[in-house]
Amino acid sequence: MASDTHGKFIWCELMTPDPKAAAEFYGKVVGWTTNEMKIQDLPPYTIFEANGAGVAGLMDFPAELEGKGIPPNWTGYVAVDDVDQTAKDFTANGGSVRRQPEDIPTVGRFAVLADPHGAVICVMTPLPRDNPTPPAPAGTPGHIGWHELMAGNMEEAFAFYSKIFGWTKDHDFDMGEMGAYRIFAEHGKQIGGMMTKPANVPMCYWGYYFNVPGIDSAIERVNAGGGKVIVGPMEVPGGSWIINATDPQGAFFCLVAPTR
Repeated sequence: MASDTHGKFIWCELMTPDPKAAAEFYGKVVGWTTNEMKIQDLPPYTIFEANGAGVAGLMDFPAELEGKGIPPNWTGYVAVDDVDQTAKDFTANGGSVRRQPEDIPTVGRFAVLADPHGAVICVMTPLPRDNPTPPAPAGTPGHIGWHELMAGNMEEAFAFYSKIFGWTKDHDFDMGEMGAYRIFAEHGKQIGGMMTKPANVPMCYWGYYFNVPGIDSAIERVNAGGGKVIVGPMEVPGGSWIINATDPQGAFFCLVAPTR
């Protein structure tokens, strides 16, 4: 029986060729402050914080990935009870292991995996922490408000993730010609959506939505910082407003706000 943390998104991480510029950009756009985390024998790691709580990480683009056609990117981490078993489960169900399970001292054990259509996601079994930070209420600015999969095939992707992470269908939203948008839940709580990607989207991917207070002012900050809005502003079911954008280094990210 899986624990009540198995299948929970716990972290988000940006790999970028210019961490200093990225820290400045997201600091202005999302309101994050930064804190440095030093682990012996490992490259420097920056923590993005919202009101003192760590919400995401920032690291230099690893040299071993350069020249492989991988753009700067945000990747989410899902907590699992056993990283090695989950890596095997991904492979057994048509996915793949992009980076074999390994330990990060004082943090936990992780692996980089891809689903059967190639969307990349990380899994981690964190080491137990003294006094863990309680989760922020939904919609808290600076925290991650939504997780979205542009899937090769939504029904196949949902079957895959529900089998491995235990996610359940909350409901489908009919988007007409674009098909169904599947809202999914983790332990009964809505955490994201998935849809079959439109033909003009070149690859399957996970996208992450950061909470901001208002979308129009956030768009101004994105533009002023050298980012580019690709989609939006758009109102979504439930009344929130979203944009999809790229940062100055080319990493894709999304923002969500309760108002324009």
